[in-house]
Amino acid sequence: MELTDTHCHLFLPEFDTDRADAIDRAVETGVTRMFLPNVDHSTADALLRTCDEYPDHCFPMMGLHPTSVNGSFEHELRQVEEWFDHQKFHAVGEIGIDLYWDRSFREQQEEAFLIQLGWASDRNLPVVIHVRESYRETIQVIRESRYGNLRGIFHCFSGTREQAEEILGLGFYLGIGGLATFKNGGLDRVLPGINPASLVLETDSPYLAPVPFRGKRNEPSYLLHVATRVAAIYGMSTEELAETTTLTSKQLFGI
Repeated sequence: MELTDTHCHLFLPEFDTDRADAIDRAVETGVTRMFLPNVDHSTADALLRTCDEYPDHCFPMMGLHPTSVNGSFEHELRQVEEWFDHQKFHAVGEIGIDLYWDRSFREQQEEAFLIQLGWASDRNLPVVIHVRESYRETIQVIRESRYGNLRGIFHCFSGTREQAEEILGLGFYLGIGGLATFKNGGLDRVLPGINPASLVLETDSPYLAPVPFRGKRNEPSYLLHVATRVAAIYGMSTEELAETTTLTSKQLFGI
């Protein structure tokens, strides 16, 4: 069985003491491909170093996370964008809009998001979108961008059935993680009726660990618990769901 973790932060300090072991555990459970999204200029070196050390399993993405957007975001964007001239990336991410932690830079977040959608369009790369308390705003920026070749993932999807259908109608996929295993996560009511080929799986390690590890550090090997739960929601085997979502990830990222 082959699984793909489409979103994990293996380069963060939480993995400094056992990064190699965490990757080995992932591979042993069938998680052979892990896609790593950037946060801002301060994380790019660690991200690329991790992918250089584990090139068979770790694949880099580059972008500016919305919670790193502030009044001087243009300078930060320039620093992040420079990496595209020196390195191959498999997506623009993690980008988007986060109105949960701080709404004071909403306008700047929307502008940074739009600029990075342009990067993806120009480079024909998928985008990995962070959306928190901002589904309406995020979808509006995508629609108004008028970029006809956008594709990608709404990371850590936690929205309604109507929002899911709108996202899929735009040509994007839903990133499903540990929330699917939570008793009151709500995805058991949203996912039925949605084609499982429209999903990709993720952990968002070290965050959002699935049951039975909720509250602890998350890691890519725990993706198996997400896959098992999502498969149960659909009434299919874990192997079938793994094959479907991995194929989707291969088609999206081109590898």
